Amino acid sequence: MEPSRQLMIVGNAASLQVTLQQLSGYGWSIHHANNAQEAMKLLNGEACKVGLTTIVPSVSSLPFELDWRSGLSQIQWVAIIDRDALQHDKVRDLIYNACYAYQAHPTDVKKLDILLESALDMASLHEAHPIPTLSCPGDEYHMVGESPVMQQLYRTIYKVAAADAPVLITGESGTGKELTAHAIHVHSSRHHGPFNVVNCGALPSGLIQSELFGHERGAFTGANHRKIGIIESSQGGTLFLDEIGDLPLDMQVNLLRFLENLKVFRVGGLQEIPVDVRVLAATHIDLEKAVDSGEFREDLYHRLNVLQVRMPALRDHPEDIEPLAQFFFRKFSAEKPSRVHGFSRDCTVVMQQYPWPGNIRELVNRVRRSMVMCEHRLITPSDMGLERSHGLSREADTLQQVRDMAESEAIRAALARNKHKVRHAARELGVSRVTLYRLIEKHRIDKSGGADEGKRPIHRYQDSFNQPQHDEGRSQTPADQSYSY
Repeated sequence: MEPSRQLMIVGNAASLQVTLQQLSGYGWSIHHANNAQEAMKLLNGEACKVGLTTIVPSVSSLPFELDWRSGLSQIQWVAIIDRDALQHDKVRDLIYNACYAYQAHPTDVKKLDILLESALDMASLHEAHPIPTLSCPGDEYHMVGESPVMQQLYRTIYKVAAADAPVLITGESGTGKELTAHAIHVHSSRHHGPFNVVNCGALPSGLIQSELFGHERGAFTGANHRKIGIIESSQGGTLFLDEIGDLPLDMQVNLLRFLENLKVFRVGGLQEIPVDVRVLAATHIDLEKAVDSGEFREDLYHRLNVLQVRMPALRDHPEDIEPLAQFFFRKFSAEKPSRVHGFSRDCTVVMQQYPWPGNIRELVNRVRRSMVMCEHRLITPSDMGLERSHGLSREADTLQQVRDMAESEAIRAALARNKHKVRHAARELGVSRVTLYRLIEKHRIDKSGGADEGKRPIHRYQDSFNQPQHDEGRSQTPADQSYSY
């Protein structure tokens, strides 16, 4: 099937009027947007896979911001430039990094049509072969996402996994930092080696040295035999240091020395032992602030922060909440009464409104509790301990305020269910697209689906959907969980 020849042009099209008229004769449907906001509106209504824009030396970027939180970055762009503009480094870098191809003035419409058709074929090829979901063989959790934010996270994990430098994974508690660390290990060249986890905040202060670096027999009272430390036992594999910010200062010195020469010195030992291991670290605190306050060594911070992966908070991508809840409902189905079949619509709406300060870990706990406490067929907000007060402010004491809140919630929920496709959300709500755009502006709702407020990427941890919902006769207890959030 031939791809649809829909062409988006962003910016001032006055200088390209003749060119655009000729392109229309080649079968291209032209859609013009003056800026990024209009371009995103066009994407919600039209399946544009190819874009055309102009670049001049005085402009340091395209007429919009090309980042992975924007659907515009998925378009194959062709630039029209003045040949003199190629003398500018910024212009050359912009074309190389953001565009599929370019053509210099004056434009040759026949050649431009060939370029655009090639770009369209490339866009269709990407669409036919989407980036695979990130899965770890043998794991109970798979990271599945369809949003630009999650696709970028997968790209980051694959890039980081291909290197062998230390990695710092940051993010709030409960966002899945350990799961990400294991994904990096599994997709690295060290996947055949061990993956050892150390919670730096859980180790007794008097035993940290011995646990990490090991000790020789007789090194101290009670050392009746030689002990191989966790670092040494990670030979050929990956060592994950969780909550690295809780590591005492005196141990930070020892860890820094190890990272510098990759050798361990057992307590009571006489020689250093070389260890081939990659170190991943994670923290929920701001290490830069900890460095400023003297609670964390600056040199160790820079040793660990060679590569960085940032985990998003659950409230930053509420579209994820319902799929995650459904997954954990299936995972712990052995714990629920047979009469419970899922979540009520009211419950899913309230879940999307709740800020989830405990992130995925809190979601897991609330889902499991609701499955046990539910006395009806469908789980309600009260079963999860999420009353309507979490979503609606008590300060809304006028009828107009209540109406505005309800209207805003309905629009946000409809956009979330329809992956921020305004046309589909408008159809569900029973209003025109013009009316919905007006209401979106009225309530200041961000409809683009990025990582800021109102933007809702999708991020799911789930088993293969081709598998049965649960294995008969298997009790899925907390011990079955490979990783904690």
